[in-house]
Amino acid sequence: MERFDAIVVGAGPAGSTAALRLARGDARVLLLDRARFPRDKPCGGGLTYRAVCELPVSVDPVVEDVVDRVELSLSYRTRVERGGQGPLVLMTQRHRLDAHLAEQAVAAGAEFRDGVRATALELGEGQATIRFGGSAASAPVLIGADGVNGLTARTVGLGARSHGVALEGNVPYAHTREERWRGRAAVDLGAVPGGYAWVFPKGDHVNVGVGGWESEGPRLREHLERACSAYGLPSGRVDDLRGYRLPMRRAGDPVQRGRVLLVGDAAALVDPLSGDGIYEAFVSARLASEAALEALQGGAATLDAYGPRLDAALGRSLAASWKAKYALERSPRVIYGIARIPLVWGVIAAFLRGDLAHPGEARGIVRAPLRLVETIGSRTAA
Repeated sequence: MERFDAIVVGAGPAGSTAALRLARGDARVLLLDRARFPRDKPCGGGLTYRAVCELPVSVDPVVEDVVDRVELSLSYRTRVERGGQGPLVLMTQRHRLDAHLAEQAVAAGAEFRDGVRATALELGEGQATIRFGGSAASAPVLIGADGVNGLTARTVGLGARSHGVALEGNVPYAHTREERWRGRAAVDLGAVPGGYAWVFPKGDHVNVGVGGWESEGPRLREHLERACSAYGLPSGRVDDLRGYRLPMRRAGDPVQRGRVLLVGDAAALVDPLSGDGIYEAFVSARLASEAALEALQGGAATLDAYGPRLDAALGRSLAASWKAKYALERSPRVIYGIARIPLVWGVIAAFLRGDLAHPGEARGIVRAPLRLVETIGSRTAA
């Protein structure tokens, strides 16, 4: 039996970042992932500046494009382009980002074993034991970062209550106009119930996708074909087509049981409105690693503080995102009209850049349309 200070299961953005922070805190860390790295994951691959600010390392080596303009549309008809007065989103690919973060964790001192499938999790007195490939390791703290269907969330019985779905693929620039997309993303509201369609630029291709409520699953392929047609992308040239579920939590949903802390998708930390979970992954990694390091110093009770700390950090944004998602489903035309208002777009851009912790911090006349979104969403949610 190998013994560590902490074990992290899953080497995605949340897991590798948690392992990195733990190793920098002088903990002996084991990081496991069932896949051989580098490996890809379905994901739009956008890094907002507020997400990057949560990282203790640079992501410059894996950035493929920088978005500073967004084309907004309503059901692919009415369109408007808005700039961000500077960069808004950094575009990458998950196989590059995840490998980079795992490498940084190793450089900090974590032990990384890829291609290893965890088969059992046992919770004992003062220890959590993980079994994999005929071997076993134990630690007083285990961080589950192995996704919505992973072993850790299933074992401790803390699965997501709500899900969205998405379908995405890549179109090489050889089959579209590269100059049309460099530095520009496209987002359509209204075409996909409870969600949106997107086009994001990457190094040698664009990523095109659609996402919405779980009930839209049977229609995702139809939605994607419509998006390709609207954006002038040949649907027959979409490579690496993949569908996936988006786990979403409500404030107060448990993310910790005993010595197991869940982060990222394992904790259902996908933003209900945007479908993005990378910012939430980084925040949960920071808070979980802080709680773990405090526990290792003799304060085991600090593990119980992880959930409340997570709610304090994300709860307000989570509640606002749920309301905005319901409002988008009920009144996409109204939400589009509000989003295209220059002052409102300025607030959105500031939020993406990390200049605002939450759109609710906006002041002056811009607060009225934002309150309207909250009102529509609250009525729908009720």
